Amino acid sequence: MLLIRCPYCEEERPELEFRNGGEAHIARPSNIAAESDEDFEKFFFIRSNPKGIIFERWRHMHGCARFFNAARDTVSDKFILTYKAGEPKPDLSAIAESGPAAWANRPPDQLNVKKPAAKRKPVKKGEA
Repeated sequence: MLLIRCPYCEEERPELEFRNGGEAHIARPSNIAAESDEDFEKFFFIRSNPKGIIFERWRHMHGCARFFNAARDTVSDKFILTYKAGEPKPDLSAIAESGPAAWANRPPDQLNVKKPAAKRKPVKKGEA
């Protein structure tokens, strides 16, 4: 069972006490009625689902009932850190630049984009 630290209760509790509230740090439009149908669809439904470190909203349902944010690695399901709602997004660049976490939190149009193949030097017969 996972233990998740609630930044308000300041203790680790079993995962059964928490509910995921979706992606964190989403820029919400100030006038939703003025949005086009396509932009509304992107805002409301389309979310990146990266492999690696993501920032999510969580709620401590069976505790203080407050929302907080968490940085979590989707590969290992490990919570890297939790912090109170409204606090700025922490800089995890040292962690995010290595391994599968390097793909974390990219916009959906940048996911699954193949990198150009590196040019290889032709190997001649008899060379190792």
